[in-house]
Amino acid sequence: MMNLHTVKTLAYKEWLEIWRDRVYFSMAFIFPVVMMLVLGFGLSFDVEKMPFVIVDYDNSDESREYSYKFTSSRYFDYKGHARSTKETETLVAKADIRFVLVIPPEFSQKIKRGQRAQIQALIDGMFTYRASMVSGYLAAINGHYNAQLMRSWAMKNSGMTEHEVQAMLSPVSLETRYLYNNELKSIWSTGTGLIILVMLVSPAMLAALGVVREKETGSIFNIYASTVSRAEFITGKLLPYVLISYINISILCLLALWIFEAPFKGELSLLLVANLFYVASAAAIGILVSTFVKSQAAAALISMLGTMIPGIMYSGLMMPVESMSAEAVVEAHAFPAMYQLEIIWGAFLKGQGWSELWFNILILFGFVLLFWSLAILRFHKRVDE
Repeated sequence: MMNLHTVKTLAYKEWLEIWRDRVYFSMAFIFPVVMMLVLGFGLSFDVEKMPFVIVDYDNSDESREYSYKFTSSRYFDYKGHARSTKETETLVAKADIRFVLVIPPEFSQKIKRGQRAQIQALIDGMFTYRASMVSGYLAAINGHYNAQLMRSWAMKNSGMTEHEVQAMLSPVSLETRYLYNNELKSIWSTGTGLIILVMLVSPAMLAALGVVREKETGSIFNIYASTVSRAEFITGKLLPYVLISYINISILCLLALWIFEAPFKGELSLLLVANLFYVASAAAIGILVSTFVKSQAAAALISMLGTMIPGIMYSGLMMPVESMSAEAVVEAHAFPAMYQLEIIWGAFLKGQGWSELWFNILILFGFVLLFWSLAILRFHKRVDE
């Protein structure tokens, strides 16, 4: 049975040590905010304003009208015309432009004769995701231009109205609506999702360093010689870092609202409870790591790698868990990040509450108990153990 007065005393002692080390104390709050802002603005999946050049070998009214479809698009950044594709090779190699639109000679003549005109797009394929998105944008604009030509031709030769021609050419109409993020702003999902990554890495690293620091200074021997139980020591060590991390995650949630302008549609009470259990489980991971190492360098490295990799690869932030391999799905369920991400996105973007996410809260609480118990079992009051 733990003595709560002893736990309180140990927690207060740990807090004083953190407070007296002003550099460590400042970094405890600065590191999560800086990491959130840097990754939030740097990690964007929006493909817009892609620089490109046009090589127009036809120079006709039709080719200029076709080019305008691309130069007026918000997805592309028109950088001018080139006389030949040879001139564009250096621009693409230096990444000054991302693709070249090549309009062949006799483009207008072939269109007027009803023949196929072959347009060429030379896309920088260095980054496959960006290249595939650009290819999709090009296909969509080209398809819209083709549909416009077909409507004009049909109206001219059949005497039908534009509405009748549209119904004949497209008998099935597809209306697409985007739920939860109707503006398709990636910053809403990545900005809020980064909260789980930052607040998995930061608490674990802080807590791991806090315990190992006592090993390096030798003050841990006072605990070895005292009557403090293992559970009391681990709990007393854990609480200050949970408090600091809870303040940090609250700040990051406010940054997501104010800086990234993400909407919040869910229940605040759910988010507050989930955040508490999540940072407690992350800090408990750090305490557990500290029981295996004796240097702060090793504690920082292991805790950072041991939390950052699962936070990035197996949380669902970069790839949906359902799309992962069977082995990766198992690993995703073995860390709290995936469950917290569902809560964060559910609370911010989907408007979900307790009725939908209570089970995730329960699992997060289970992670707290699991890592806390393992840390107690791993901590020994004898140096040779």
